[in-house]
Amino acid sequence: MQKTGKPINLNRLVYFSAVVDTGSFTRASDRLGVSKTVVSQQVARLEEEIGANLLIRTTRRVEPTEAGISLHERCQRILREVDDAYSELAQNTAEPRGMVRITAPNDFGHSVIAPLTAAFCDKYPSCQIDLVLTDRRIDLVSNQIDLAIRVGWLESSSLRARRIGEFAQFLVAAPSLTRQQTLSQPEDIASLPYIANTALKNPLAWDFQHETYGTRSIQVQAKLSVNTTPAALSVAREAGGLSVLPDFLVEKELASGELVCVLPDWRLPSGGIYVVYPAMRFRPPKVSAFVEMLVNKLRQNKT
Repeated sequence: MQKTGKPINLNRLVYFSAVVDTGSFTRASDRLGVSKTVVSQQVARLEEEIGANLLIRTTRRVEPTEAGISLHERCQRILREVDDAYSELAQNTAEPRGMVRITAPNDFGHSVIAPLTAAFCDKYPSCQIDLVLTDRRIDLVSNQIDLAIRVGWLESSSLRARRIGEFAQFLVAAPSLTRQQTLSQPEDIASLPYIANTALKNPLAWDFQHETYGTRSIQVQAKLSVNTTPAALSVAREAGGLSVLPDFLVEKELASGELVCVLPDWRLPSGGIYVVYPAMRFRPPKVSAFVEMLVNKLRQNKT
């Protein structure tokens, strides 16, 4: 890349980064709220200033050149520093502002986080939410994620984590599936079909605990396997089998009687709810505000 001797317009880095992130001038314009023509012109001027082609334009997608990849990696850090600096200076202003990028697992994200985003944006109109729901652990730094919600048992990492709550696990089934059965011990469920959630680390091994009888470890056989917790819930509602599901996902079904708790005197291990942050010196007010709202929501749910 050539040195131009002129300062680079940071706005052009924003336009360029958005095109690389989305793979499209149209999607970049939608993200930034400007016209496609403006994005195209600004990227073209950036290429002129730098003296290098940054993008390869095809009929289906826009891909970065080798020079574009190098610039994108650097400008991501630059833009993040600018955003953090702006947020830090604005910390004492009236309200949080800016985009909050959040990732959460599918089950907890659909049932708790997604509904909360509407309330958050209503309370903080200067904020926007970009919510990524996936059961895959994605890299927070490279994906520019401000906040990850992780549910279960947290693995050690270099990221900063805070436990903000916990959830119970219930063995549940449709009433029609267990009506003719006598189920008092964990071993009794072997006669019924079981729905395995392969998103879990050990979907077929469970430790049941009883105040009198202690702990029983059992291994179940799957009649049907699914790879998301909401899918396991859907099959269970249709009387497809027993399944172990978290309380935040089945509370409505248990309250309505659509599902029943099997072996209610036996407890399964509870899990933690965590917020995980990228390692950075400064946490923007927009992130702190969202976490505060989430913590309050979890407290209300437990009362």
